[in-house]
Amino acid sequence: MRAGSVPDVNDALFDGGLFGQEVAERADEQIAANAPLAVRMRPRSLDEVVGQQHLLGPGAPLRRLVEGAAPASVLLYGPPGTGKTTLATLVSKATGRRFVALSALSAGVKEVRSVIEEARRRLGRAAESTVLFIDEVHRFSKTQQDALLGAVEDRVVLLVAATTENPFFSVVSPLLSRSLVLQLRSLTDDDVRAVVRRAVEDERGLGGAPTLAQDAEDHLVRLAAGDARRALTALEAAAESASSTGAAEIDLATLESTVDKAAVRYDRDGDQHYDVISAFIKSIRGSDPDAALHYLARMIEAGEDPRFIARRLVVHASEDIGMADPTALQAAVAAAQAVQLIGLPEGRLALAQATIHLATAPKSNAVITAIDEASRDVRKGAVGPVPPHLRDGHYKGAERLGHAQNYRYPHDAPGGVLAQQYAPDELVGKDYYRPTNHGAERVLAERLPKLRRVTRDTPPD
Repeated sequence: MRAGSVPDVNDALFDGGLFGQEVAERADEQIAANAPLAVRMRPRSLDEVVGQQHLLGPGAPLRRLVEGAAPASVLLYGPPGTGKTTLATLVSKATGRRFVALSALSAGVKEVRSVIEEARRRLGRAAESTVLFIDEVHRFSKTQQDALLGAVEDRVVLLVAATTENPFFSVVSPLLSRSLVLQLRSLTDDDVRAVVRRAVEDERGLGGAPTLAQDAEDHLVRLAAGDARRALTALEAAAESASSTGAAEIDLATLESTVDKAAVRYDRDGDQHYDVISAFIKSIRGSDPDAALHYLARMIEAGEDPRFIARRLVVHASEDIGMADPTALQAAVAAAQAVQLIGLPEGRLALAQATIHLATAPKSNAVITAIDEASRDVRKGAVGPVPPHLRDGHYKGAERLGHAQNYRYPHDAPGGVLAQQYAPDELVGKDYYRPTNHGAERVLAERLPKLRRVTRDTPPD
């Protein structure tokens, strides 16, 4: 600045002067005041974090990272609204590092490399470390993920990546091996309730005006389905609706009209949760599609995670139907994929279709009985050596060991079946799978004894 000149606001801001700091602080305050409730209520310290105690207890890996004792890159894997972004921010604040956030939905290799180069300059110039937070990292391509490897390995950046997908399927192996994978759990109803109550009372949130009725709070917790962000978003909308009418309290009717959901008596972690899903599965097992659809509708309307429902359908398809209708598993898996792809409300149609398919299908528990019996034998030690002729012969020296010798190729035999020992010696003649006469298993019940007579080279009964 020239001598005798009047200080310019831009000069003060650029120079980091007191006036510039005040302007910046006021700007930050203004931005914070206009931020969504979920952002305003983001925990400022570990003490404010709700849930995830398996990662934040004394000596736990994430606590040590936040406190600066373990400077390792991490992959935070868990459902939406469980605190992945919050924890990444705390890692930066508690350790005094620069924080840069990228979203895999919009950032490319160019942006990643730009952040890494700036981090390298700051590290060399001022020994300032950078925390790079990447949300939805599973959406990065292999090339984009590979661009992070060198910086992560050299600790040019401390990577904190968040994903709702299993990282062992969606993140490249080199990045996995350089990072600590930490799985976050869905918040419990008590956790969500604590978040909601803090938002109602805290000055950063509603500041006690309006208040929240107990039945409305219960309904809000149910609708959240373990997602704190969802709860706070609904709470903010209901608070705006109540304030517009001058109401001092958010009641159940206001909340219902805001989120367009009817209150359904359902406790995700209590008796109702287990009772309804139990009744749902037992209605399908009992071949009552109407009752099953009723319980499906109750779960959907109460905010149950549709992926949970889909998983139960997939399990049920093999547990109670199995080979009596082999298409049941296909229908259940297709419904699960549809829910993952399109979500609700449209995903409820796929769930309903699979529910009707499974409820009206012929039933058999022969599959679960067979695998349970086989597992019991294995646990008891019935794990004899693999017969030599079945062993792998695709390596040098296998022939000298007698492996893969005298193996008989079934396709060379008429009908594609021939006599040959497949089971270990101590399990020869052991029957695990016993098909019923229900549905498609009736054909298997007739065919399987013939197959066993041929493969075991035993005469007919």
